[in-house]
Amino acid sequence: MDVHKTGGGIGFTVKHVRSATEEELYTSLSKRLVRMLRSGTTLVEAKSGYGLDVESEMKMLRVIEKAKGELPIEISSTFCGAHSVPKGSTPEEATNNVINHQIPKLQELMKNKEITVDNIDVFCEKGVFGIEETRRILEAGKSAGLALNFHGDELHPMKAAELGAELGARAISHLEEVSDEGIQAMSAASVIAVLLPTTAYILRLKCPPARAMIDSGVPVALGSDFNPNAFCLSMPLTMHLACVNLRMTMEESLAAATINAAASLGRAHSHGSLEPGKVADMLVIDAPRWEHLVYQLGGHDDVIKFVIKNGKTVYTRPH
Repeated sequence: MDVHKTGGGIGFTVKHVRSATEEELYTSLSKRLVRMLRSGTTLVEAKSGYGLDVESEMKMLRVIEKAKGELPIEISSTFCGAHSVPKGSTPEEATNNVINHQIPKLQELMKNKEITVDNIDVFCEKGVFGIEETRRILEAGKSAGLALNFHGDELHPMKAAELGAELGARAISHLEEVSDEGIQAMSAASVIAVLLPTTAYILRLKCPPARAMIDSGVPVALGSDFNPNAFCLSMPLTMHLACVNLRMTMEESLAAATINAAASLGRAHSHGSLEPGKVADMLVIDAPRWEHLVYQLGGHDDVIKFVIKNGKTVYTRPH
């Protein structure tokens, strides 16, 4: 049972986020982003979602914006005000709050160039935001110029994959309970599946059907799902779990962690592969073959020698 996502854990984190200052949130965020960078991540999607009201959600987005300007890691911001239903609210009330209050405030801050936000996320799940509530929020986000990149079909089959394909979503995350029809709909609409092997591992869920998706032509990306419930900052470990538990090949995990991950953020034209004209993000590893980055379980600290971001060395392994 996912206690974190059904209220207990999220509610605990929301309480602390609401009481924290922006400086306190930035201190913890910056430390975690630096650890991600040292693990080889050069572009990360960072979400809000632990404020659940206008003030706290915008606070989180401002903290993410500060990190964009001060740290060498590159960030794509996602607004996730519909991560959970706040205590004392109904899903309908929470939906209306996101649409009528949070998104308009977000648009105001973007217009004033205080923040930049790329994506909108909704936790489409039984007992949280149902399929029609998810539709309303995603459509409002789309009207605000945000790309659709949301939680779907994680704990219960919700037909979220079919909804995402219908609405033109760029990506859907989780998908442990996706239907065969949902897989076909995602394939036809070229919706990217962001699979999170850490979630299935930590929560002892059944794994998302990566092989069925790949065989059906669904582009698969990988994410670490870093949050208080899945405390993983390492994409090499995520890739290892994808190979073992999702039965992906190492080549598939590499594509899923690079070019397909970039595509899930709308940046495959500029990121995710080493090609002329693209951003020069790369790793130099101390191993006879690149596969050792994935093969050595938990060994990336010794394998990664240099992390290069936009042509500049931003991390060097200590001697």
